[in-house]
Amino acid sequence: MTLRILIVEDDRTSRIAMSGMLKPYGECSIAVNGKEAVRIFSEEMDQGKRFDLICLDIMMPEMDGQEALKQIREMESQNGIFGLDSVKIMMTTALSDSSSLLTAFREQCESYIVKPITKKKLLEQLQYLGLLPRQ
Repeated sequence: MTLRILIVEDDRTSRIAMSGMLKPYGECSIAVNGKEAVRIFSEEMDQGKRFDLICLDIMMPEMDGQEALKQIREMESQNGIFGLDSVKIMMTTALSDSSSLLTAFREQCESYIVKPITKKKLLEQLQYLGLLPRQ
């Protein structure tokens, strides 16, 4: 199975690293902020295409990850996409404080990784989300 992945990260080095770790498992698209992520997600949805996973940084310029998460879930809801049919969203951040974590889960993310992101942590989350078979 080839995954369709959207990596949303304002830091170039982090984008390159995540893309390198995820490329063996699927096709990676890139957005540099939440506003661009929402636009790409909307365009894909309009074409009947779907992402399997969105890796969404919380702290970004123009639109942060929390707002992008909220808008993506609203688009899915407007299109009748709920629960297990919705895209899996993994929040990525340098923040480990509980308020960021609670806000992300309240807005319905499925997973949360604190940076620095290692391949081991990333693959464990993909397995947890059911996107990769458990080893």
